[in-house]
Amino acid sequence: MRSYVLVPGLWAGAWIWHRIARQLRAAGHRARALTLSGLSAPDTGGRHVTLADHADDVLSVLIQEDLNDVILVAHDYGGIVAGSVVDRAPERVAHTVYVEAFLAHDGRSMLDAFPGSVRAEELRLIADNDGLLPPPPIAAVADGQDLSSGDARWLTKRFVGHPGRSLSDPATLGRPSARHSATYVVCEKDHFAGSVGEDIDRLRDEPGWTFRTLRTGRWPMLSVPGELVELLLDVDRTVGPVSAETAAGE
Repeated sequence: MRSYVLVPGLWAGAWIWHRIARQLRAAGHRARALTLSGLSAPDTGGRHVTLADHADDVLSVLIQEDLNDVILVAHDYGGIVAGSVVDRAPERVAHTVYVEAFLAHDGRSMLDAFPGSVRAEELRLIADNDGLLPPPPIAAVADGQDLSSGDARWLTKRFVGHPGRSLSDPATLGRPSARHSATYVVCEKDHFAGSVGEDIDRLRDEPGWTFRTLRTGRWPMLSVPGELVELLLDVDRTVGPVSAETAAGE
């Protein structure tokens, strides 16, 4: 039995992983979806939450529930959180799956992934919204992303403002993400010709990294949940069996 820990991205909580978690459990695995600090509901003091707080959220679950040989699955902004967690507790994570995710780089924030003009606009939005990055409108959520109109409305209704500090805080890593064992999932309809950022593309040559593609948009946990679950189960088979210590604790 494998333990999957599911980390959401911008504006979302554990709820976004509901379909994935249910199918992983039906396949005989543990699945633990998280809601990061400041994202459980609107106006929960999220303006004060940092990237380190979000990494601590995940680490607390790993430690308190004594989870080992974990497959850590991260979407979007959650990739920076996951990268920070693996750097701090590599002994607990067997493999990381980055689903259309930003990657952690020492000394760089999520907003540093954008051109200067875009970064400045995001910081302005955060300042104008009491320290939170506001959710996008339904048209931006749905446009070209392979979502049903019902799922697009559901997402927009559930989204909450994202803690701005967590997006502008630089990650602190002891070693590059390239040294981790990981899979990067490219969602084809969110890219032109499948292109991704240079920092991601460079990892194609790293021995510990594999790349997979889903023919959908940036919300595959809603648009193609069955395909995403099959991918995650395949990752489990690739990673291999859990350790004797983990199996003994089941």
